[in-house]
Amino acid sequence: MGKRVLIFKGSPREKGNSSILADRAAEGACAAGAEVETFSLHLMDIHPCDACDTCHETGVCVLKDDMQLLYPKLSEADAIVIACPIYWFTINAQTKLFIDRWYALESSQGNTLKGKQFGILLTYGDTDPYSSGAINAMRTFQDMMRYIGAEISGIVYGTAMDVGDVQKQPELMARAYKLGEKLGKDS
Repeated sequence: MGKRVLIFKGSPREKGNSSILADRAAEGACAAGAEVETFSLHLMDIHPCDACDTCHETGVCVLKDDMQLLYPKLSEADAIVIACPIYWFTINAQTKLFIDRWYALESSQGNTLKGKQFGILLTYGDTDPYSSGAINAMRTFQDMMRYIGAEISGIVYGTAMDVGDVQKQPELMARAYKLGEKLGKDS
């Protein structure tokens, strides 16, 4: 059986640029023999963490929403791709809300995501990763992965002002495909 790869789309646009890159990464992972499952975070009912800390006492988050579906999938995944647009100089709200709920994956043994491979796909409406804030998102992902003990296998990012702009950039599309392929290959 191939690797299990989860792909999370943070864009509110199903056909948005980061979503298009996510679909391309999924194609690469499938071509490498992986079992791929994709989720659009904007369409999911994910509540903010209420900081009750019950999850750290019981190992279970008390919020009854779509994260209950995602927790076991996150635990079982070999690799995880997060695709999001940059809004206001960092990760957009849908993506951050999802990530905040990883708090429930902490235990005295560490985080359930420890040792997993991550791929990051970012798009922004500026010509530069610094002035757009993409660099802030990259740094946030680096800090998160260092904290949980996971590996970033690759970050693909690029300028995409209008819907579909990434499709006009064959090199960017190829990089997303190759990242998916890398994450999907058996080691």
